[in-house]
Amino acid sequence: MGKVATGAAVVTAAAVCAAAALVVRHRMRCSVKWARVKAILKEFEEKCETPIAKLRQVGDAMNVEMHAGLASEGGSKLKMLISYVDNLPTGDEEGLFYALDLGGTNFRVLRVHLGGKDKGVIGQEFAEVSIPPHLMTGSAEGLFDFIAAALAKFVASEPVEYHLPDGRQRELGFTFSFPVRQTSISSGSLIRWTKGFNIQDAVGEDVVGQLTKSMEKIGLDMRVAALVNDTIGTLAGGKFHNQDVIAAVILGTGTNAAYVERSDAIPKWQGLHPKSGEMVINTEWGNFGSTHLPLTEYDQALDAESLNPGEQIYEKLISGMYLGDIVRRVLLKLAEEADFFGDTVPPKLRVPFILRTPDMSTMHHDTSPDLKVVGNKLKDILEISNTSVKTRKVVVEICDIVAYRGARLAAGGILGILKKVGRDAVKTGDNSKSVVALDGGLFEHYSKFRTCLESTLHELLGDEASETVAVEHSNDGSGIGAALLAASHSEYLVMGS
Repeated sequence: MGKVATGAAVVTAAAVCAAAALVVRHRMRCSVKWARVKAILKEFEEKCETPIAKLRQVGDAMNVEMHAGLASEGGSKLKMLISYVDNLPTGDEEGLFYALDLGGTNFRVLRVHLGGKDKGVIGQEFAEVSIPPHLMTGSAEGLFDFIAAALAKFVASEPVEYHLPDGRQRELGFTFSFPVRQTSISSGSLIRWTKGFNIQDAVGEDVVGQLTKSMEKIGLDMRVAALVNDTIGTLAGGKFHNQDVIAAVILGTGTNAAYVERSDAIPKWQGLHPKSGEMVINTEWGNFGSTHLPLTEYDQALDAESLNPGEQIYEKLISGMYLGDIVRRVLLKLAEEADFFGDTVPPKLRVPFILRTPDMSTMHHDTSPDLKVVGNKLKDILEISNTSVKTRKVVVEICDIVAYRGARLAAGGILGILKKVGRDAVKTGDNSKSVVALDGGLFEHYSKFRTCLESTLHELLGDEASETVAVEHSNDGSGIGAALLAASHSEYLVMGS
């Protein structure tokens, strides 16, 4: 009996030792994996670093590229397009103006009532119209006839007090968010379609001419006073409310910037200088590239797999289209190399752009003690369940790194524009203020991104210069901004007295 008991004790002890060994091995394996997680994270953070010295280099490089783009066509990665907008709103505009905002599968028509000096926008109405899919790939005549009919319906529904005096045409600002070669304030030929449109007989044609022909066909007495993009519309909207506005930046799905330049500082400008002595330049800064931009393996892979490899590098670092996918790519590497989400890689994690920037923002702003919101997002979007708080903290840290790098680089770009127009430092005897109007979902809704951008710009400028530079939200440049540009380029120039 004693031998049996002894044998049982030995077997039990052996089993305990084996279990203990398994536990130790498991802990060691977890420890090795966690060390790998920390190593990947540390490397990513270091590659994304944006010290002030580097951001100043980004600003200097932006300034150099802006000069080169103004000197000659094709002289820079920045197109520095001449917009032909030489009169921005003053705030004194008065009357009824219209806008057409065409940039996707829907378009908007707006009516904006301006009250003149100190009264601002005293009324606005709009209608949104869906474009039937067959018109997106049909003929130019079909598309513009459809748009003209919607404009006519909108005008027909307005009350009698909005009817214009005899002999006066309605005037329209046309936001056309497709690549255009502008030839005047109210004309431009389509370079190519994007966003699912493919109407071949419109390419190379003047889009304003085509819309005008369709309006004339149905007797709609309306003139396109300004052909613009949403960034220039944002600049116009900002300027209408604050005459200190000198530039506008869009930080949304994509990114762009426009600013007011002296017409004599544009060597490639061949025409007569405008009376205002100024010209709005559409920088198309999303295509900015520089060796000073902190690129990682994840950015390089994203670029290589994109529809436009080697292009829009700056946009791929700072805009809402891409930030969420950079986070996804880092999480995928952690899953593949450190079993971050368990022994298998979650299949959804391999799907490009499945993690959108709004979802990234929601996780980044999670303040619950156990980061419950992060856990729910991982479960709902990536089908990753039962994540630990430790895992969720790493996800938030990755969001932090990606968002802060983007925001700081955007601030570096704004510094470049301020340098170009000589507003990056205080000059003796000059008390003028410089305001940059910003719009776009990323800036408006991602508060950690916005706060970081603003604080970084302050850091770059220093206390004294920061007193003279401000960032302000300017809403709906593609709508109200376009109507304001129709007003500032009106044939009638009805101004409040």
